[in-house]
Amino acid sequence: MGPEARLVLSILLISCCSGSILGHSESHQCVQYTHNPSSSVPTVVTCSGEEDKRQHCFSTWKNASGEVKLIQQGCWLDHPSCYRSECVDMGEAPGVFFCCCDVSLCNIKFSHRPNVSMAPTTPTSAPPKQPVEPLIFSMVPSLAVSGAVLLSFWMYRRHRRPYPPVLLPTQDPGPTPPSPVLGHRPVQLLEVKARGRFGCVWKAQLLSEQVAVKVFPIQERQSWQTEYEIYSLSGMRHENLLQFIGAEKRGCNAELELWLITAYHDKGSVCDYLKANVLSWSELCLIAQTMSRGLAYLHKDVPGHKPSIAHRDFKTKNILLKSDLTACIADFGLALRFEAGKFSAANHRHVGTRRYMAPEVLEGAINFQRDVFLRIDMYAVGLVLWELASRCKAADGPVDEYMLPFEEEVGQHPSLEDMQEVVVFKKLRPTLRECWQKHAGLALLCETIEELWDHEAEARLSAGCVEERVAQMQRLTNATAPEDLVTVVTMVTNMDYPPKESGL
Repeated sequence: MGPEARLVLSILLISCCSGSILGHSESHQCVQYTHNPSSSVPTVVTCSGEEDKRQHCFSTWKNASGEVKLIQQGCWLDHPSCYRSECVDMGEAPGVFFCCCDVSLCNIKFSHRPNVSMAPTTPTSAPPKQPVEPLIFSMVPSLAVSGAVLLSFWMYRRHRRPYPPVLLPTQDPGPTPPSPVLGHRPVQLLEVKARGRFGCVWKAQLLSEQVAVKVFPIQERQSWQTEYEIYSLSGMRHENLLQFIGAEKRGCNAELELWLITAYHDKGSVCDYLKANVLSWSELCLIAQTMSRGLAYLHKDVPGHKPSIAHRDFKTKNILLKSDLTACIADFGLALRFEAGKFSAANHRHVGTRRYMAPEVLEGAINFQRDVFLRIDMYAVGLVLWELASRCKAADGPVDEYMLPFEEEVGQHPSLEDMQEVVVFKKLRPTLRECWQKHAGLALLCETIEELWDHEAEARLSAGCVEERVAQMQRLTNATAPEDLVTVVTMVTNMDYPPKESGL
């Protein structure tokens, strides 16, 4: 008997013996508790949810040196792994224990029993099969009807699940790189927020906290491994880098999924935000400065603390905005780290998103040295700053609809040849609008952008220099009244800029 058939039979027997098959979720009750050092009093709550979804109870706890520390209890959304009467965690050695169950107040008691089958048990003194046969033969009519109803309802629900399976046993399909599995967390996937070439990003719930879960299919294992290794490096905690929570494997064999769990920011990416919003000058400066600060830290080599890291896919879709519009850099699936005495080999030359590729990448004329890769990132920074400027309302002129860099020249889906023709051979760049030159800050920003997307890589500014430039622009505009605008533009021409840090 297969696992799905056993699951249906178990549900059927439990339902028949308890006298209820469906509909008990309307009055389903659970113990609710959240650990709080000041006051932690458990209560009983009645679960609520969609009419065609069952409700479960759950418990999460830790085992600290033999002492059980309860974290949270409450109601859990419908999931087949919870269709049992006892709250039991069957994982081998999870960091945080989690169990869910299908009976009112069943989370009062919880336990950890690795590799325990939850199938109905038979008293040891009775023969294994004899008590079951009379029950089945005496209940054939009701079992047949109940089984058909339950099976059809279960199949219907299975095909319209709002999220993929979670909390399933992990199985590794053969030799792999060192496994970064950190133990399953009680994560519930809620809503797909973005899709990309490496997988999709979900908004999810981890206990009482909202998180983001980036789900990679098994064929993108290397990108998942690379991103996990970058996040796990010493010194990767920074306010302008996306906060990493953990990496996990979910499912098994062909259905194996690779997860990265990070902080969740509901404003989404800079790209998404610019599509729906225009920026004030102060908002542009905030995003630009925090973005360049994060990249400067990423590029920085701090001996004994963190290596220098090149992002290699820097763009507005990979920069997220926190609630206060400060930026944090995400998506390190293509990143390269450079450590003293170690050679970082890149597998191929044309890496990243085509419209953000620097001329030397499009030409395939790069050598694999640290400074080369950092300057490639800085070319992309110039394009990102252009996107911010194009949606800024500070200038005395219209604000156009959001467009990607080079969208006017090559459309939304350019080929490699399209980008080579525009960027390498024609040496074109996105248009810097004339009205921007009439705003003191935007005029200085335009000069910075031109230096960043210079055809000669050695002429490009470093991320630290860009951060200082933006701070200088902000100070300049804050100290300038509108009537002084013409004078300021004249002064800008003669300003001493910070050094370009050509060695990066």
